[in-house]
Amino acid sequence: MNRAAALLWALGSSMVAAAYAAQPNYPSKPIRLVVAQSAGGNADFVARYYAQRLTEQLGQQIVIDNRAGGSGVVGTELVSHAPPDGYTLLMAPTSHAINPNFIARLPYDTRRDFTSVSLLGAGYNLLVVSQNNSARSVRDVIAAARAQPGQLRYASSGVASATQLTTELFRLMTGIEMLHVPYKGAPAALTAVIGGECDLSFGSMASALPLVRGNRLRALAITSRDRSPVLPEIPTVAEAGVPGYESSSWQALLGPAKMPADVVNRLYREIAQSAKNPEMVKRFNAEGMVPLGSTPRELDEHIARELEKWVKVTKAAGLNVH
Repeated sequence: MNRAAALLWALGSSMVAAAYAAQPNYPSKPIRLVVAQSAGGNADFVARYYAQRLTEQLGQQIVIDNRAGGSGVVGTELVSHAPPDGYTLLMAPTSHAINPNFIARLPYDTRRDFTSVSLLGAGYNLLVVSQNNSARSVRDVIAAARAQPGQLRYASSGVASATQLTTELFRLMTGIEMLHVPYKGAPAALTAVIGGECDLSFGSMASALPLVRGNRLRALAITSRDRSPVLPEIPTVAEAGVPGYESSSWQALLGPAKMPADVVNRLYREIAQSAKNPEMVKRFNAEGMVPLGSTPRELDEHIARELEKWVKVTKAAGLNVH
């Protein structure tokens, strides 16, 4: 690039930056919220409840745009190229921090091409066994696995699924060996545990909780950092014998890189207010989830931790990048 071209590029960049530098009247038109998953999933559930609350609080319509495909890559790429004016936002699921370990050539940079706004919600998994299983605690499972290396069978909802990665994190942190048996979806995996085809599973609360309440499965622990208000009697994996363990299926609000600070601050303050709403808490808890309202910095730190954690897990599990 010659000097004249460089000056023109710099001038153009500064003009673009100035155009989005501050928006005191934000929002002045509807906001498009791209959900990188199909309708009906956890991310879609979170998006629609927050959209309803934020529409009321901001005075502008939040329009949901489901753009599923490529494990979230399709919708994520779309937002990475959008103007950083706060009118195109991304509902990013956990796969945002996992995809770099599976997809060698992502069409965006997971950290550099986005602005963190806030964590929105999280769901957790339950370590479950059948009612006929002799295990009554996490320590019992670990002891059984050590007594029979590679013999305990764990069911997942598919290769590289959240249930497999959650279990592989458990395996990595405990140093045990187990046999992975993938199924086509959570219902099939949990049915395998009920019927004795597999010994255990880390099922999502949404899938496993009805079976636990129906006495078809026994919950030994939850993967959250703190006990769940939905099942306060169930210990966390960390307190039940694996210190530091935590795994969640989270959803976060991101925007294109270089969003104005005043827009970001307005959004996360409104989100924090929504997350404390009693009706919101009740609705999320009914789905086995909790609403969250983090600062942008807290979300940045969270994504950094998740990227570091899952790269270790995927390598230990021998899952290949393609």
